Amino acid sequence: MTTIKLLILDVDGVLTDGRLPYASEGCESKTFFVQDGGALRLWLSSGGEAAVISGRQSPVVDTRCKELGVRQLVQGVSDKVPAYEKIRDEALVSDEAIAYVGDDLLDIAPMQRCGYPIAVANALPTVKRVARYVTRRRGGEGAVAEAVERIMRHNGTWAAALNRIES
Repeated sequence: MTTIKLLILDVDGVLTDGRLPYASEGCESKTFFVQDGGALRLWLSSGGEAAVISGRQSPVVDTRCKELGVRQLVQGVSDKVPAYEKIRDEALVSDEAIAYVGDDLLDIAPMQRCGYPIAVANALPTVKRVARYVTRRRGGEGAVAEAVERIMRHNGTWAAALNRIES
């Protein structure tokens, strides 16, 4: 059982609910779920690494990643595999030590490479078939928090992380 060291997340449909609202001026907005942010901070404070790969480009995602302490961010890519490989190589981890959370077709290829592929509850059926675990919660509604707990339980670090919070 390989320890997961790196968590890679998609944005739209995973960190958000997947909707893309635009204001009349053409400005895009995104809504992030606070429990997902808290879980990511817990993951990072417990020694895990996190990265985000998005097919879209959004300054809002830059801001959110900075708030959470996620330093590896790649946006605006139509093929996520080169970004995945670059992040993996820079983190000096094997594919087996990576969990990837996705929901859409662009996520399938990196999910097939990683050791712990996770699909959110609202993922496409094709994506769910690639996953080792499918969350009960939907993207943008706590799916990332659920995935973090699942990975930390897999690693045997969940109880110690909770004890640190409660102390």
